[in-house]
Amino acid sequence: MIEENRIKKHLTKFAFPRLSGTKFELKAFNQLKKEVEKLNLNFEVQTFTFSSFYSRIYPKIAFSSGSLVYLSFYLKLHPILIAIFVIILSSLLISSYMLTRKPERIQFIKKFNSQNLIVRVNSISDKIKDKGRIVLFISHLDSKGQRFKIQNRIRVIKLWIGTSIILLVALSFKFLSYIGFELIFYVIAGCPLVLNFLASILIVLNVTDNRSQGAVDNASGIACNLELLNFYSDPKNRLYNYDVWFLFTGAEECGTMGVRNFYNNLKNYDPKKSIAFNFESIAKHVYLYPGGKEGTNAQDIDKFILNNTRNLRINHYVTNRVFGTHSDGGFLGSKGIQGYGIGEVEAYDYMHTPNDTLDKIDTTVLKKLCLVLTDSLKKHDATFFE
Repeated sequence: MIEENRIKKHLTKFAFPRLSGTKFELKAFNQLKKEVEKLNLNFEVQTFTFSSFYSRIYPKIAFSSGSLVYLSFYLKLHPILIAIFVIILSSLLISSYMLTRKPERIQFIKKFNSQNLIVRVNSISDKIKDKGRIVLFISHLDSKGQRFKIQNRIRVIKLWIGTSIILLVALSFKFLSYIGFELIFYVIAGCPLVLNFLASILIVLNVTDNRSQGAVDNASGIACNLELLNFYSDPKNRLYNYDVWFLFTGAEECGTMGVRNFYNNLKNYDPKKSIAFNFESIAKHVYLYPGGKEGTNAQDIDKFILNNTRNLRINHYVTNRVFGTHSDGGFLGSKGIQGYGIGEVEAYDYMHTPNDTLDKIDTTVLKKLCLVLTDSLKKHDATFFE
């Protein structure tokens, strides 16, 4: 059965700073492994190495290079110098972009070690063995702190994009500087250029640290995932038509490295017949982030979740990013995996800050969420669509 006291215990156990690739993330992994071992379940550990280039360095290179390109066109330099400057910056930007097409393969700057843990609980029926029909629950183990809050980071990026659009238009009037209207051109283009540079500077200054306890992001997800694992570890609670997998990923906060390694090694998983749920920061409210390409089975489960009988209000949060934003679910959704992110919009106020603490979480909400998910899967399992 679903127990709120166990959820509270796991929340307390995992709510401490645990930055990707550090001994603190490893501590969280070892604690998780002990919890799984208590259930006498088999599990798989996937170890991997990763670089912080993709998540911590590449954005700074990309945004600052763009600002410098705008500056080169703004200044009254010799065309050859402008061309050389633009070629150098463009080459840096393009090479960085090409590297980040497969960021899990980047193995330079500084390398870190991390790991995923996967538990697979078989269905009651032997008929679906190796059919790839899976319910996948996901939560990431690591946390991070950053100098600026998420909402402020979003504002800064929007400022950079907005001023870039203005600059692309304004710089087309540079010919004015050659026909006696220099002041007009420099004023028109100068204001957005200053703001663009300010945005780039703030992006560069937004360093990552280990100051956040990561209670909401994502000890709440770990607690839900472990509670469901406890529930389905009991043979009488298992599903008839689905195997249930539980994935705990490492290094999510450093470019979703764990789930990328999981996907690269994924076997016996049919994305058209399976459904994934990614727990990502739940405190006092619950939202479903649909991917938009869910099949009949996923939509049937969705219906049961939204119309639950546990007095838990759950709404869709429609976004153009597949079931999550820069999350494990977002990555899997981009690869065609059907499913839903489960999170909370209001948590953005304190995610990645020292204010991400246990007092922000209502454990009755987490308990109800687990009950809603088990209820919905049971109902769907009884009316399964082949």
